[in-house]
Amino acid sequence: MPEKLTLEVKRSADLSEREYTEILKLCTGAYGRDYRPFMASFRDATHVLGRISGRLASHALWVTRRLQNAGLELWRTAYVEAVATDERYRRKGYASAVLRRLAVEITDYDIGGLCTGHSFDLYSKLGWRLWRGPLFIRTDKGTLATPEEKGVKILVLPKTPPLDLDASLSAEWREGELW
Repeated sequence: MPEKLTLEVKRSADLSEREYTEILKLCTGAYGRDYRPFMASFRDATHVLGRISGRLASHALWVTRRLQNAGLELWRTAYVEAVATDERYRRKGYASAVLRRLAVEITDYDIGGLCTGHSFDLYSKLGWRLWRGPLFIRTDKGTLATPEEKGVKILVLPKTPPLDLDASLSAEWREGELW
C-alpha cells in the first residue's frame, strides 16, 4: 500500500456527527445514490473505518442478523454492509485491509454474511464463499423466495457449523434491501 492505512472499529452510537457524515459521503459516492436511507436502517451497527492521513478512505460495517440453513437452527450472523472505498484509493488493498480487520472482529458470531449483488473477486480472495442454493426471506406469513438475488456470500468463522452451500438459506425480513 502506498500510504499507511489506520484502522478503527466503532459502534454507530459512538460515531461523532463528523464521522457519520464522512461515512455517508463515502458510501453515497461509491454507490451513486443517497445512502442515508440505508444507513438509517442499519440498527446497532459496528463500523471499521480505514483512514489515510486522517481522511476516511475505506469503510465497512456489520449488523447482527439471523441466517438459517435448510431449517437448521438460526445462526447469529455478522451481516456486512456499506463496503466502500474512495475512488482515489481503490485497487490499493485498502478495502481488503478493512475486511480482514472486520473478519477478526466478528469471530464470536456463528457466521459472516453479505450480498454483493454480483460476484466480486475481492471477497473470494478473502475467504468469502458464494451461497449456491436457493435464497428465501422469512416473514410473519411464511417464506418468500428471492430467486433474483445473486452474490450472497458467507464467511466461515470458528463457530460455523458444517455447511451445505447448495441447500436453502434464509434471512429475516427487513425494511429496504432484503439481502
